[in-house]
Amino acid sequence: MKDYSNVISSRMQGIRPSGIRKYFDLLETMDDALTLGVGQPDFETPWHISQAAVTALQKGKTFYTGNAGLHELRAEVCRYLHRRFGLTYEPAQTLITVGGSEAIDLCIRVLVDQGDEVIIPQPSFVCYGPLTEVCGGKPVYVGLREEDRFKLTPEILEKAITPRTKLVVVPFPSNPTGAIMTREELEAISRVIIKHDLFVLSDEIYAELNYGTHPHVSIASLPGMKERTVVVNGFSKAYAMTGWRLGFCCGPQPVMTEMLKLHQYGIMCAPTISQYGAVEALRNGDEDIAYMVNDYNERRRLILAGLRSIGMDCFEPEGAFYVFPSIQKFGLSSEEFCEGLLRSERLAVVPGNSFGENGEGFIRLCYAYSIDTITKALDRMGRFISTLK
Repeated sequence: MKDYSNVISSRMQGIRPSGIRKYFDLLETMDDALTLGVGQPDFETPWHISQAAVTALQKGKTFYTGNAGLHELRAEVCRYLHRRFGLTYEPAQTLITVGGSEAIDLCIRVLVDQGDEVIIPQPSFVCYGPLTEVCGGKPVYVGLREEDRFKLTPEILEKAITPRTKLVVVPFPSNPTGAIMTREELEAISRVIIKHDLFVLSDEIYAELNYGTHPHVSIASLPGMKERTVVVNGFSKAYAMTGWRLGFCCGPQPVMTEMLKLHQYGIMCAPTISQYGAVEALRNGDEDIAYMVNDYNERRRLILAGLRSIGMDCFEPEGAFYVFPSIQKFGLSSEEFCEGLLRSERLAVVPGNSFGENGEGFIRLCYAYSIDTITKALDRMGRFISTLK
C-alpha cells in the first residue's frame, strides 16, 4: 500500500479532527439515544423565507451571482447591521460566504502570515486554532475563567500579547459557554487592542440570541475599532437556516478586497437560491427572531433549573443556546463523564475539552431542542449522576 504520509501536507497531518464528531459517531450506533449535542435550531426555516427561495427557483434564478454575492442581499445586510447593531457598512465592504465558517477561514488566511500569533480565547468554537495552523500561524490560547463568567478580560488579553501578535478572535456570544460581553467590557479590551495596533475577528453568529439585560454590542461599533475589525455573522442561528449554508462578513475595504479574491478562487459565489431566501429573511424576519429567542429563553430557564435540581453547578449563560455546567466535583474527566453518560443512559452531550484545554471539567449541552427532549435528557442525566455520588 502506498505511503501517503509523504503526499499529504505535514500541516494537515498535524491537525487533529474535531473532538465533537467522536460522540456523534457513537450516537449513530444507538437507536434509542437522545442528544443535546448538535448546535443547531430545531425550528424549521420560516416559510416566507423558504417561499422566497422557491419563487426564485421557479423564476429560473439559478445562475451564478457576482462573486461577492447579490448586490440586493449585500445592501440588505448593511441595512440589517445598522438597524440591529448600529454598524455602518457599504455593500462593497460586504461579502456573502458559504456559512460563517467560510468567512472565518477567509479572514484568517488573508491576515495571518507564517509565524504570526493569533490570540484565541478558550473554551471556544473548534475552528479558529486549526485554521490558524494551516496558515502557518501560531494559535495562542488564553484561558477564560468561570469566575469571570467566561469573558475575555483586558488583563488576560494583555498578558498574551507579544511582538508577533497580529489577530485577536472575539467570539461572543460564545459557543460553548453562552457568555456575552457588554459594551463596557468590550471597551476595556478594545483599549488594549488599539494600544498594540492589533486586528480583530469578531465572530457574531449568535448576536441575535441574547437573553440578558444588555443588548448585543459589536466591538466594531466602538471608537477606533471598525477600521481594525472583520465582523462575521450569518443566517444559520438567527433564522434557523443551518442547511442553507450562508453567512456574511464586513470589514475595512482593503481587507475585504483580499478576502473576496480568495473567495473567488475557492468558492466562486455562495448558493444563489440561498441568497434570495436570505434577502427575505433580512427584510421580514425580525418577528421570527423574536419568537425563537423567546422560546429559547424558556428552554434556557428550564435546563438551568433542571441541572441545578440534579446537583450540577452551572453559571447562567446570557447568549447563544448552550449551557456549560461543571462536572469537576464528580471526579471524572470531561470525556469520561460523556462516555459514561452515553453508554449508560444513551444521552449524548459534548465534553468541554473539545473546545480547548480550558474546557476540561465541563460539558456542553445545547438547549435548541424541544421541551420534551430536554426534560427526558435531564431525567437521564439525573440517573447517571446518582450513580456517581
